[in-house]
Amino acid sequence: MNKAIYGLASSFIFKAAVSFLKNKTPLTAEEYKKLDSVYKAKAFTVSGYTSLIVLQTFLDELESACESGKTKKDFMETMNGFLTRNGYEGINPFHADVIFRTNIQTAYNAGHYKSMTDPAVKKLRPYWKYVTAGDSKVRQSHAVMDGRIYLADDPVWDIWYPPNGFRCRCSVISLSKRQVEESGMPVSKWLPYDGGYKYPDKGFSNNPAKDAYKPGLSGVNEGLKKAFNSRKQRKNHKGI
Repeated sequence: MNKAIYGLASSFIFKAAVSFLKNKTPLTAEEYKKLDSVYKAKAFTVSGYTSLIVLQTFLDELESACESGKTKKDFMETMNGFLTRNGYEGINPFHADVIFRTNIQTAYNAGHYKSMTDPAVKKLRPYWKYVTAGDSKVRQSHAVMDGRIYLADDPVWDIWYPPNGFRCRCSVISLSKRQVEESGMPVSKWLPYDGGYKYPDKGFSNNPAKDAYKPGLSGVNEGLKKAFNSRKQRKNHKGI
């Protein structure tokens, strides 16, 4: 991919990542737990907080960080200032890291997914490769996928599209047929297997990027659907 095309792709991914966060709706943890994985991709929550004002502020700060390149430190300082002013205990560095890294990584992976599934891109680069951070911090449960190549349309990506756990740093890159052939790597057709099929961390065996673009709320119980739509409507009207 030449630099001009790469620049356009990067811009597209960035804008899609911001849009992914902007389209989320804050819900309490209890409401969030009742959602199927498909709808969790459209919702946002932070464990330990029930106030929609607080949840919306968390989401707003994540959007701002994604949009303007703020760091985890910036995010934590801003949120702790808001929380303490409003009578809440601040978040510690570990909690801030989990919230920040998981949500920002999910947003960028969603933007990348939207870019890679563009028909023109997928025609030129019909294979996807799973890539870990490649260091000693990579959890073994994710390392089993490192370097594995599948067709872009393979159902494995409905299970193994990152992030695949809290603070996951894995990613997926697209490849052309020529690149796959030159790599000498086989194209996999099955989940990784080692005495049993291997899956992501609990609660992450889905593709939030794909789910985020599915329309509608069919299959959600009526009470929860009303709560979800109410939150979304209030957010759209700038009210919490």
